[in-house]
Amino acid sequence: MTIHPSLQNYADAWSHSVEAIAELVQPLVEGEWNRRTPCPGWSVRDIVSHVIGLECEMLGDPRPIHTLPRDLYHVQSEISRYMEMQVDVRRHHTAPEMTSELEYTIIRRNRQIRNENRQPDTMVRAPLGTEQTLEQAMRARAFDIWVHEQDLRTTLSKPGNLDSPGALITRDALLEALPKIVAKDAGAPPNTAIVLDVHGPVEFLRTVRVDAEGRGTIDGAPSLGPAVTLVTDWETYVRLACGRVRAAAVPDRIKIDGDADLAAAILREFAVTP
Repeated sequence: MTIHPSLQNYADAWSHSVEAIAELVQPLVEGEWNRRTPCPGWSVRDIVSHVIGLECEMLGDPRPIHTLPRDLYHVQSEISRYMEMQVDVRRHHTAPEMTSELEYTIIRRNRQIRNENRQPDTMVRAPLGTEQTLEQAMRARAFDIWVHEQDLRTTLSKPGNLDSPGALITRDALLEALPKIVAKDAGAPPNTAIVLDVHGPVEFLRTVRVDAEGRGTIDGAPSLGPAVTLVTDWETYVRLACGRVRAAAVPDRIKIDGDADLAAAILREFAVTP
């Protein structure tokens, strides 16, 4: 048996990004593992710990029994506490311990994926004791791994893979969240359209339309006379949508046409990841 065709794209993207992460961290000396990344509250070591921990959960390994310190300012929700457990338990691991555990985890996961014969709609373990489909889980891992690869590349000044398979999965995942951000979170008025124009390694133009009932939808057709047009580059879009930077910190990377107040409200709610 081989992996279901609808899962292959996620498997390929995951593999591409996780191997890139392994290559990025392999040569790091001890002090470099403590460098801060754009991911709030996390160092290089913390990101790699997170990657290892969630891949171990995909393998079905038990979660660590561990009590978190009370002074972790970035841990402000149940989901962040859940994610922090796998991170904090490895905070005193050495560089060789980190790279060897990462390498071993990748070997195990590659074997699991190679032998995967379950259907995409099979229910599997998800964070906080919930369940999700295998397809949702593999898509989430491809998305998460690529975003953290970019965190590490930014920190280590080694840009790359902005148009890799994981980038395209990330684009689709982030765009799915846009109608809710515009229509509900930012409160765009009924019967308005907002255009997002992104250029760079991954280029696209999308229009979010808010109907008379205030519901948002998204499509690739241009809009005549949109209420707001946001123009930015792909890397900035990812950083905004993944909560790595606020719009106020990169005003030179975002061009706004139209209703300035509505644009500000959208950018205020732009982050998809917690």
